[in-house]
Amino acid sequence: MLLIVVAAVVLTGYLLISLILRRLIRRRSTIQSLRGPRMRSLLLGYEYEISRQDEVGDLESKWLRDYGPTWRVSGSFAALQHIFHRSGYNYAKQPAQVHLGYFMSGPNIVWAQGSDHQRHRKIMNPAFSSSQLRSFLPLFPRTAYKLVDCWKLELASTQSQEIRVNTWLSRAALDIVGEAAFDYDYKALDAEDSALAKAYHGIFKEAGYRLPKATLLFRAAWDYLPFPIIKMFKYAPTKPFPHIRHVREVYMEYGQQILREKRPEVDTEMRAHSKDILSILLKANESSDEKTRLTEEEILAQMYTLTLAGHETTATTLSFLLYELARNPEYQARMRQEIQEARATVSARGGSAFSFEELDAMTLCANAIKETLRMHPVVTQLPRVATKDDVIPLAYPVMTAEGEMVSEIPIRKGQIVNTSLAMYNRLPQVWGADAEEWNPDRFTALDGNKQTYVGVFANLMTFSAGTRACIGWRFAIIEMQVLVAELVGTFKYELPAPVKEGETEVRRAPTANAFIPLIRGKPELGPAMRLRVSLAN
Repeated sequence: MLLIVVAAVVLTGYLLISLILRRLIRRRSTIQSLRGPRMRSLLLGYEYEISRQDEVGDLESKWLRDYGPTWRVSGSFAALQHIFHRSGYNYAKQPAQVHLGYFMSGPNIVWAQGSDHQRHRKIMNPAFSSSQLRSFLPLFPRTAYKLVDCWKLELASTQSQEIRVNTWLSRAALDIVGEAAFDYDYKALDAEDSALAKAYHGIFKEAGYRLPKATLLFRAAWDYLPFPIIKMFKYAPTKPFPHIRHVREVYMEYGQQILREKRPEVDTEMRAHSKDILSILLKANESSDEKTRLTEEEILAQMYTLTLAGHETTATTLSFLLYELARNPEYQARMRQEIQEARATVSARGGSAFSFEELDAMTLCANAIKETLRMHPVVTQLPRVATKDDVIPLAYPVMTAEGEMVSEIPIRKGQIVNTSLAMYNRLPQVWGADAEEWNPDRFTALDGNKQTYVGVFANLMTFSAGTRACIGWRFAIIEMQVLVAELVGTFKYELPAPVKEGETEVRRAPTANAFIPLIRGKPELGPAMRLRVSLAN
């Protein structure tokens, strides 16, 4: 009897081990059998190649055509809906990405993980509710009118002028964030030598444009080092740390001044009626429950992040919207006609600024914003790390190297999944056969019933999705609607002379997981988008 029991235990153990081994082998073989480009470097994988692209997305677009929506690049692949929606915190940010964000701003909502992120999000959500955003609407036109006046001054003595539109839009967006978020005037449009605008300019280029191999290897090591050791790197004398430290020091002077003016003891009655984002955070901070409070260091970090992310991404998107209108003069004319008709409606009711309903009713303008967000997502990819074993279902099955169609991918805890937001935004299965073209009218023709909804806005992944979606996406959309209505209604946009025949001056240069506009052959000028601007009437 004892022999039978022992034999049964041994057999059971053998079967269990065999099953586990088979699953591990299958798991490994499924990943390894995914098709993908040949690895060029054991140390760097494809990161160096991708960072040296002339135009962001060139390589990924080729791989999408060659291998389908899922491919293996040093073990990376993607299935967005499962990763961002269904699995929530089961896919964490890559440590190196998190640490760089911490160096720039400190313990903010972008840096926070797990329960810390839930706390940050819960406290900040009320500041970005639909009702709260309605109170911001009157603030946006004031800055838009000021920018229009600045450009009219540029055109005072000439019919048309080449203007670096991204720099102006960056300064305007900086002022909008200052007023709406903190009830504070950064005065970026009032002074060309604004210390804050100058400090922020070029920070993304400095942090990630064409980094040398040694720097890429150094950052790759961050995934495996304890955070207390990594925190010491911010004092390193090598690029980009001196620039990052300088920007943070400049901003902290502003941030601490704003906090001093917002303290309860300064003007309790005034602060009680304030509707800016910072006032809401400070009110929440009066709670006795630690789960609904932020430390002063965290508040300053949120302020830095809202200012940087809230102005530079919007400015870049608007720059490329004007760029696409310069390339598509017929659509630009249709938009301007729509804006003029909407202005007539505002005048007829005795108003001076667009209401929410009037902004939303301008469908040509709304579709141009959506299409620019689709074609030119400022953040192009978001690496994620699996916090546990999982199986990712694929919306679109792919063929393995052995010719087998697979519809799911098993992955292991710790595996990096590189989610390409830019490539999802260009999937022909989602956006049609002309997905590589800028065509705002697609949003009128799309059949919503045939789409799998992923992102928080217009089925786009530009603002990410799920638990870590961009908290300020509604703010950004309203801001862009207002600025587009004023800038396109007032000015006409044309491309400057091409550098070479058939080649545009601007290129979308990859920088870490994002891109910046650079003038072809002149990266030393920093982020730049030049367009020829003239008065529309």
